[in-house]
Amino acid sequence: MAKLDHKHKASRPDSSRRRTDPRDFAICVVLLLATLAVYSQVRAYDFVDLDDPDYVSANSHVHAGLTSESLVWAFTTDLDGNWFPLTWLSHMASWQLFGPRAGLHHLVNVLLHALGTLLLFALLKRTTRSRWPSAFVAGLFALHPLHVESVAWITERKDVLCGFFWFLTLWGYARYVERPKLSRYLLVVVLFCLGLMSKPMIVTLPFVLVLLDVWPFRRVALAGSKAAGALKHKARPRPAVRPLWTVLLEKAPLLALSAGMSVVTYIVQQRGGAVLPLEWIPFGARLGNALIAYVAYIVQMFWPARLAVFYPYASALPAWKVIGAGLLLVGVSIFALRMIRRVPYFAIGWFWYLGTLVPVIGLVQVGMQSRADRYTYIPSIGIFLLLAWGIADLFQRWPKAERALAAVPAAACLACLMATFNQVQVWKDSASLFGHALEVTANNYMGYYGLGGVLRDQGKLDEAVTAYREAVRLFPNYAGAHGNLGGVYLKQGRLDEAVAELTEAIRLDPKDSEARISLGIALNELGKGKDAEDQMLEAIRLEPDSANAHYNLGRLYAAAGKINDAMVQFAIAARLEPESAQNRYNLGTVLAAQGKMREAVAEFTEAIRLKPDYGNAHNNLGSALANLGQIDEAIAEFRKAVRLMPDSEEAQRNLKYALSLQGKTTRQ
Repeated sequence: MAKLDHKHKASRPDSSRRRTDPRDFAICVVLLLATLAVYSQVRAYDFVDLDDPDYVSANSHVHAGLTSESLVWAFTTDLDGNWFPLTWLSHMASWQLFGPRAGLHHLVNVLLHALGTLLLFALLKRTTRSRWPSAFVAGLFALHPLHVESVAWITERKDVLCGFFWFLTLWGYARYVERPKLSRYLLVVVLFCLGLMSKPMIVTLPFVLVLLDVWPFRRVALAGSKAAGALKHKARPRPAVRPLWTVLLEKAPLLALSAGMSVVTYIVQQRGGAVLPLEWIPFGARLGNALIAYVAYIVQMFWPARLAVFYPYASALPAWKVIGAGLLLVGVSIFALRMIRRVPYFAIGWFWYLGTLVPVIGLVQVGMQSRADRYTYIPSIGIFLLLAWGIADLFQRWPKAERALAAVPAAACLACLMATFNQVQVWKDSASLFGHALEVTANNYMGYYGLGGVLRDQGKLDEAVTAYREAVRLFPNYAGAHGNLGGVYLKQGRLDEAVAELTEAIRLDPKDSEARISLGIALNELGKGKDAEDQMLEAIRLEPDSANAHYNLGRLYAAAGKINDAMVQFAIAARLEPESAQNRYNLGTVLAAQGKMREAVAEFTEAIRLKPDYGNAHNNLGSALANLGQIDEAIAEFRKAVRLMPDSEEAQRNLKYALSLQGKTTRQ
């Protein structure tokens, strides 16, 4: 890697008028190519069974694409205790363009991450005039293994989208600082609002703007400050220095938006059951975990080993770890404040890191994770800043060690590139993801929960039961594990055990509509039709747009001979999931039972279009066509059904009957 650049260059008041330096262009090309090279492998990856079904692969609203109805839903839903309409719209646009091709959804995340990287480099270069420290920070951001979770997980589109608008907002603010105008300030507000609609974690950005006013913008005077090392030569021409209170007042609209979003997010997450009560995790335990997490993230930035999709909450934290972490954080913070006049970049980077982690550090506990790699996506930039400009200062202080020091950024970026390439492979599918989590962590109930889903989908039901039981043992209050264990028992025909587990899941989470659906199925098979119907209706009340709930209620009505009621439910299910061949088939079946053959033909035909090898659909389409007197077409469908289902006596019988209507004979 080339040497860090310290030579002062004159600049115009508004750097937007300068021509792009060829070296800057080359750095951008290298950053882009390196990012794409590391993450391009995700183009062959699938959705993973961790939030991806809820967010994308099984979300009927996302599958509808960009419509007026989906637009309203995106701005009003609080699915999974979140409100980020812009992220929903981006998923809808991706599905409309790519459909179920997961690799292309992955690549959208990669593209947003790459664009964010380029914006970060351009922003730092513009505001500090230091090329190589800026490139080093951008390189670490692009290639650090801690960021793999944000980029390689389709569900975390919200991270990379929020990061993109984070950097755009900072860029807009830099332009405002260079030439304060109302129009430029309004642009900052608009970009900030777009970030808020991508992920609420951006609420800390006004705080970061105040930090940047200290360095590199130097809008706030620090008594007796003298910029040190590389910084005193590389800062931009100083804008008008303002009292701190005016700088804070200037951020008032942004702070108001942050406060409002924080309140909305808390209410939505609490209503969605995502905020854990203090009875589960007392505040003292949360505080101790937060202190340790702050230090753990820094350790992982320098030694990113044993990264996992989920880090379980420790039941008890050693006092020495909590006290040690607290003393370390306080000590570094005091040092940063004492040195802020001499090396302001250290304090700015440090408090960037501390401040931007506050929303996700766990004092308000959302979920049961002790920490998460994705939470470092923006906060890590603070550590990268103090590291890069610290090396730049060492260059200036020890010019004879310049060559040795220059190898540090190059080696760090290369090491990150290789580690990230390997970490990305963990995300290729659900089996790899959860298997890796169990390898690198202990007592990981989420790992066993995910592994149970993989085994269930592979038809290994006994092994799935074992995995789910281990998840329940490690975390007895995990409603999802009880619900999925009950679902596997249901598949095995162990109805009493299924009812017991599903009932426990609903006790722990009364809003679990999927558990209610499964319980309804189990109760119906036990002959408790009325109780089963009550569970299905409650599931629909909780989640009116659940195609699965309407489908299973329709099946219950059809089995009870309530054909009209069944048709209504199947019609709703087909409307909610128009790409489901099964929904179309069931709707066609009840239409045929009502004698509405033409409508039934349309539904069976659509089911076959969606699933050409759907033998039962071909068979029922043949029956409907025969009832309409279209014998030749019926025979063609029955022959397809027999070919697809050679053991089906009904298809064989229907074909014989249709041929007899033509006066033909059929040899067996």
